[in-house]
Amino acid sequence: MIRSHRDESPDRLHVITGGRSAGADDALDAVTLVVAENAPAPGMQSEHAAILRLCQSPTAVVEVAAHLGLPVTVVRILLTDLIDTGQVTARHPVSAPSQAHPFASPDVLEKVLVALHNL
Repeated sequence: MIRSHRDESPDRLHVITGGRSAGADDALDAVTLVVAENAPAPGMQSEHAAILRLCQSPTAVVEVAAHLGLPVTVVRILLTDLIDTGQVTARHPVSAPSQAHPFASPDVLEKVLVALHNL
């Protein structure tokens, strides 16, 4: 049974994050993909171990939060811990150029802007 973070006591969330309410990597947003680099180690915090098991393949931060039943803010703090120790890697998904606008890549748009500026 998945528990909602609304069912969590503030004390438990405080313990899970080690009392931190800030300090999460600002680059981690809801769609950042996280991949485990290692298996859980004995004695590891249970939430960290659960994240490593869950992220065997790329998993979005919001999906991790949903599976763990924790607020995204708490999961971001936990993920930052794991990133800092090299247990997981994170990257923002790269969107493919739209077929309707194949020339709308940032590089092409920058070249157009420079060309216009030079006119």
